[in-house]
Amino acid sequence: MPQILVIDDDPTIQILLKRAFSSSGYSVQIAGDGQKGIELAEKIKPALIICDWLMPKLSGLEVCQFVKKNPLLNTTFFVLMTSRVSVEDRIQGLDVGADDFICKPIDLQELKARVRAGLRLHQLSKDLEIQKQLLETELNEAAEYVSSLLPDFLDDKNILINYMFIPSLHLGGDIFDYFFLDEQHLVFYLLDISGHGLKAALPSISILNLLRSRRLGILNYYSPCEVLYHLNNNFQMSEKNDKYFTIWYGVLNVKTGNLTYCSAGHPPCILLLENNREKMNQICLKTLGLPIGMFPNIAYQNASINVGSSANLYLFSDGIYEVKNDQGDILGLDNFVELLCQFNNELNPILNFLKTYHNSSNFSDDLSIIHLKYSQQVLPS
Repeated sequence: MPQILVIDDDPTIQILLKRAFSSSGYSVQIAGDGQKGIELAEKIKPALIICDWLMPKLSGLEVCQFVKKNPLLNTTFFVLMTSRVSVEDRIQGLDVGADDFICKPIDLQELKARVRAGLRLHQLSKDLEIQKQLLETELNEAAEYVSSLLPDFLDDKNILINYMFIPSLHLGGDIFDYFFLDEQHLVFYLLDISGHGLKAALPSISILNLLRSRRLGILNYYSPCEVLYHLNNNFQMSEKNDKYFTIWYGVLNVKTGNLTYCSAGHPPCILLLENNREKMNQICLKTLGLPIGMFPNIAYQNASINVGSSANLYLFSDGIYEVKNDQGDILGLDNFVELLCQFNNELNPILNFLKTYHNSSNFSDDLSIIHLKYSQQVLPS
């Protein structure tokens, strides 16, 4: 049985409305002023509120504002009773969240019709809220599954790898991996598929499985440009629901420190030389190349660098530096690189900074970053 709450300081109106709606099969509660109305609304969570505009303590507008800002009452349909008929008054009421108006003196048949319509809209809102909660649950489960596929932190002789992966509320298309091709060559990569939701997450899982199992095709997995070439021809966006992706892919020789890499529209991997955090020692590792899936048969080019005997490499997606503050300002890549320098070797302080900058723990895009710490050692032959 739908709950209706009537908030009015006039006893005559209280009796009239309680009798009228009770006889129609509704459960009706009465509050004599705005403050009591708010307390009762929080307690019973009514489907619909009929509230007088002019009342002592709190006005109908103030009650409406409170109800609409309360997440437990945001689907409650709110009807303002008023003798005010000007357009300006109605605009003011709509601006604070009123869903409908009834003019005094009250026409009971009109009010009952508006209540029936309001209750239908309330039920639709409740149904949408339930569907939203189900969708969010499914997305959370999908995010947990993606996280379960990510590799364990790595501490292997002269290589230390940790990472941070914070899925967005809508689940993005970020995924990454690292593994040894042999005891001397380490692959590490990160990709970001366009869009959000399962439509972005599912292809990323497929690519991870192909690369991890080396079933992309007969190719040289030690050559990043060859890997990207085959990815591009296998994941053309015209054949994959118009989904393209960016990727950075590198192969590190852990004995010599030589890094061969290639990228396709992805942010650069940042190389910071150990024990020296001056800007001149920030090296952006990136090659030219369109994102994967744009056009077939694109030739990608490898680049290489020796990272020295001790270095830190940071690989990430654009979501981590495109966070916005309350003013809508984007952090930006340059400022993010400065963060890497400031908190070199630590990822948790970076996450704390981003949460403070964004003023929230919820982000509109996935936040993904890999930190690879390399210290050259003589490996047994």
